[in-house]
Amino acid sequence: MKTEFTLAQLADPDIAVADKILRACVHCGFCTATCPTYVLLGDELDSPRGRIYLIKQMLEKDQAPTADVVKHIDRCLSCLSCMTTCPSGVHYMHLVDQARVRIEKTYRRSLTDRLLRSVLAYVLPRPREFRLVMSLARLGRPFKALLPASSQTRGPAPSLLRRLRAMLDLAPAAALPPPGPSGGTVFPAQGARRGRVALLQGCAQQALAPRINQAAINVLTRHGIEVVLVKDEQCCGALTHHMGQDADALARARGNVGVWSAEASARGLDAILVTTSGCGTVIKDYGHMLREDPQYAASAAAVSALAKDISEYLAGLDLQTGKAPHGDIVVAYHSACSLQHGQKITSIPKELLSNSGFVVKDIPESHLCCGSAGTYNILQPDIAMKLRDRKVANIATVKPNVIAAGNIGCMMQIGQEAGVPVVHTVELLDWATGGPRPARLGPA
Repeated sequence: MKTEFTLAQLADPDIAVADKILRACVHCGFCTATCPTYVLLGDELDSPRGRIYLIKQMLEKDQAPTADVVKHIDRCLSCLSCMTTCPSGVHYMHLVDQARVRIEKTYRRSLTDRLLRSVLAYVLPRPREFRLVMSLARLGRPFKALLPASSQTRGPAPSLLRRLRAMLDLAPAAALPPPGPSGGTVFPAQGARRGRVALLQGCAQQALAPRINQAAINVLTRHGIEVVLVKDEQCCGALTHHMGQDADALARARGNVGVWSAEASARGLDAILVTTSGCGTVIKDYGHMLREDPQYAASAAAVSALAKDISEYLAGLDLQTGKAPHGDIVVAYHSACSLQHGQKITSIPKELLSNSGFVVKDIPESHLCCGSAGTYNILQPDIAMKLRDRKVANIATVKPNVIAAGNIGCMMQIGQEAGVPVVHTVELLDWATGGPRPARLGPA
């Protein structure tokens, strides 16, 4: 694609990156076939190719985005399926992230939109506040029938009341579990120590499902790996990063780079492990996000190199599975977009499950997003609902006993309507290597 940025514009490192990305696009249209919003809506401007054109025009002309541009950028899930499909290697992620920052800085949203986004940006990265809000939302679930259930996916942005209903839909029906262990806790290896890792504590996952990290700790320590929950660790910044609030996201990235680098220097780390793939994709991108920061660039790149999804690390441990066979358990593996498209991890989780004795089945249209996408299922609930229903219908075709996924957002989204238990991949691996049967599977 031809670009027409001025030399003055290209002096901006972000514009220089955008120019390189735009020039790689050849408008072949392969991305449209795998873009969830284009598949649903059939609008060229709701495809990666259409959004690239809108972003190019906005950046080249150095103009504030129009309401129509914002609508189509907001509808992007950042699932990154287009990057997997693109034969030209267009790095759409860095382009749409830049567009969101421009929108956040130059576009005046409605008052209700600004308020909701501010609340989400404040609450979601803070586990204690998130727990409180989820407890209140649980009390509000009986009243959700009073709120609008759906609206047209092709019309204007959903109303505040529609979004509030979406929040209540996601609230857990049961009381939240007790919080997991706090930062600064070290879990010693069982037997001879083979390695030492930091485990990301997470934000929403820490409140909603601390069992996931506990399962990871069980598997790791059982195989000789010491696990540390690093003190003063923050939210990874993914949630605010994808909302265009770059100052907050970068501050969180710097904070994490600082504490993880200090831990690695003082006591050594073989890896920084992540059990939420949405977080992992952003942490692996810290090197790019902080590339222009002279104080943090080198250490951010080192942290990104250390970051691994839990499945990546476990694949190198030669897991010792228990004697109890699991061949009667059919697992539908849901490949989270942030894992398969963002991190290019596709076969490892399935191989780990299969090698542990489970019957693993692929889901039709596995490349299409489930509609969770961070805060997307709150901000764009109608599109998210259609994608969820499509995903659940595809899952049902393989008749599973359980669904396994590597991202808490996907687990909550699919779990609303799946009709079968949804667990994290590492919970099944914990069970297979001597840990407890996941409670969600019920009694044996």
